[in-house]
Amino acid sequence: MEDVSQVLNYVAYLLPAIVVGLIAYFFFKGHTANEEGRRRYLLQKDAQKSTIPIRLQAYERLTLFLERIDPNKLLIRVKPYSDELQKYETLLIQNIDNEYEHNLVQQIYVSPECWNIIMAAKNATTQLIRQSAMSEKVDSSDKLRETLLNHFMGEVTPSHKALMYLKKEVSEIF
Repeated sequence: MEDVSQVLNYVAYLLPAIVVGLIAYFFFKGHTANEEGRRRYLLQKDAQKSTIPIRLQAYERLTLFLERIDPNKLLIRVKPYSDELQKYETLLIQNIDNEYEHNLVQQIYVSPECWNIIMAAKNATTQLIRQSAMSEKVDSSDKLRETLLNHFMGEVTPSHKALMYLKKEVSEIF
């Protein structure tokens, strides 16, 4: 009986210590998690100060890329130097590929969806140039220019569609 009484006394002394220990553990765990989150937030806030200007510059460069490969502007800027259809088609596609290669690195600053849309605009423009060049009605570089310009007169170009998505994504940053 005396042993049971002594064990109960020990438990009575240990129980409050265990409860206090558990409460202290959970408070300490919550405090350290809160401090970790605060530190992470401050680091992210500091990183954004340097990354936002770089990302905006990437969006600017991709906007310029889309403007430069827009068929309406491309055909005005890149004039045929001969009457050969094949040479002019190659010149237009090379111009698009050169612009693309110059801006390839910008993909790390934009979302994968945005980059996929930009790639689709580039590929669609290239495909439309190739399809127009294969048309039976087109037999010279001037005729190719005329056909492409007429095709895009009333339509929204692939570049313009991609540019709209790019603008939407930039607006989400702010």
